[in-house]
Amino acid sequence: MSLNGHEGKPNLNSEQSEENLPAKAGEERLSSPIARTGMFGVRTTGDTSGYGRLLVRRPAGLGSQRPFTDPDDPRTERFDTIADALERALEDAPAGYGEAVERVVVDHGEITFHVRREHLHEVMRRLRDNADLRFELCLGVSGVHYPEETGRELHAVYHLRSITHNNEIRVEVACPDADPHIPSIVDIYPTNDWHEREAWDFFGIVFDGHPALTRIEMPDDWHGHPQRKDYPLGGIPVEYRGATVPPPDERRSYA
Repeated sequence: MSLNGHEGKPNLNSEQSEENLPAKAGEERLSSPIARTGMFGVRTTGDTSGYGRLLVRRPAGLGSQRPFTDPDDPRTERFDTIADALERALEDAPAGYGEAVERVVVDHGEITFHVRREHLHEVMRRLRDNADLRFELCLGVSGVHYPEETGRELHAVYHLRSITHNNEIRVEVACPDADPHIPSIVDIYPTNDWHEREAWDFFGIVFDGHPALTRIEMPDDWHGHPQRKDYPLGGIPVEYRGATVPPPDERRSYA
């Protein structure tokens, strides 16, 4: 018996090529490098959570290709318009769109512009001031730590909202752990003051040009940055019915 006139093989149309089949995607995922093992990043005494043999693989850092707008997803309706407006806004800038923006990622109905850190300040200013963009509100900056991304371990993620055009985008910047410096944008978005202090406090990202980059949650004499993935789990012993349960990083492995 044949299917669609072919000898027992399904007819793959242009929308479902072999590269898009689940088996092919699974092979590519399994061939990607392992970022870490276990659930909670335990490195010394073993992971006693039951996830000790979990392999977390590093996702490929791929960008999305135009068109960014998906006809089947109304959330993406304005993505190409925003990208075009940003490209025009950077035409007379010291660095054009192709140099300032590393890549664009569209996923789950959201768009992220990955910007090189040396051009962040100029890109943010034009996102705010250009009449076709008008991202007047920055909702803050969040730090993220990817220890497996050699040379770009620390990320700063900004969420921008345009009240004028009712648009929302994300801007992401990466820097190496050995040189954790990113320009401050407090002079453009003053409400980022405390957010940048928090990202410095918890992740160790140094925002150059910040008016007072001091800790905001942890004590001033605290050592390290507690939301980094290489920060010790720590904890204190807990006494329960005469027994003492040690902190997570001191528990023995049952593997």
